[in-house]
Amino acid sequence: MLKIFKKKKEESKPKKEEGAVTETPTATATTEDNSDAGPSAQIGQRNDIKRVIAVISGKGGVGKSTVSSLLASALLAHGYKVGLLDADITGPSIPRVFGVSGGSMGKNDYGIIPRRSRKGLKIMSLNLFLADEELPVIWRGPRIGGAVKEFYSQVDWGTLDFLILDMPPGTGDIAITVLQSIELDAAVVVSTPQDLAFTIVRKAWHMLNKHEIPVLGVVENLTSGVCPHCQHEVELFSGGGIRQWCEEKQVNYLGSIPWDAALSYCADRGQIDNYYPEAVGQMVEAFLAALPAIEDN
Repeated sequence: MLKIFKKKKEESKPKKEEGAVTETPTATATTEDNSDAGPSAQIGQRNDIKRVIAVISGKGGVGKSTVSSLLASALLAHGYKVGLLDADITGPSIPRVFGVSGGSMGKNDYGIIPRRSRKGLKIMSLNLFLADEELPVIWRGPRIGGAVKEFYSQVDWGTLDFLILDMPPGTGDIAITVLQSIELDAAVVVSTPQDLAFTIVRKAWHMLNKHEIPVLGVVENLTSGVCPHCQHEVELFSGGGIRQWCEEKQVNYLGSIPWDAALSYCADRGQIDNYYPEAVGQMVEAFLAALPAIEDN
């Protein structure tokens, strides 16, 4: 055998990455939001979360985090108490689009205190623990699942009508570990119109069925492009089979979200909760209309 293919035993060991997150960050104690704590206070004791909804896709790049953010913002605008958990540990983007910074997280007797957006949305993300949000997170699936479970159970969420869970992309080990770490009430599947993208997203639908997680419906993202000058919409991708598939499978079609320069403008400035066009309103109305069927089962 050629020597070039031989590896020394010590060379096969994983090396510690410089400038990367390899250890679990911790929160620091604070007295904030701790007024009713007593000697018997327990982590998560105040949590009363009525519905945990996962937003999932079979692949990255379809706008899952954008849909998660828009859904959470729209529900908050409807008067619901909402939390948003960024479970996309290795690619977190939620804090940035809401203009929420991190670096040091506080905790009280009831758990880690989530950040609040300027409109009151409760947000938890690994990025909020990092002094440098550009540091990569080098964790394996089980550890990511453990971190997400901690964000769910060891955060002082308080009373929530909805906790929206922005899932990691894909249907592999990481996504499965997260699904098994938290008891979900239902899920929303996000796709783009291309047949190739939707073929992969259907895998997510099958994965949810295998784990007996009800699917509230499908959101079709980037269906068209909105001209910033004349507001005319132009179809961006070929496809169009998502709505037909939803009818065949009796899955709710929750609406479509076009590409819009105004959305990019708001997200880049940490003001995604200022973006509320008709398409987002229709999506949240369809979402709320689909809830009773899930809750009756």
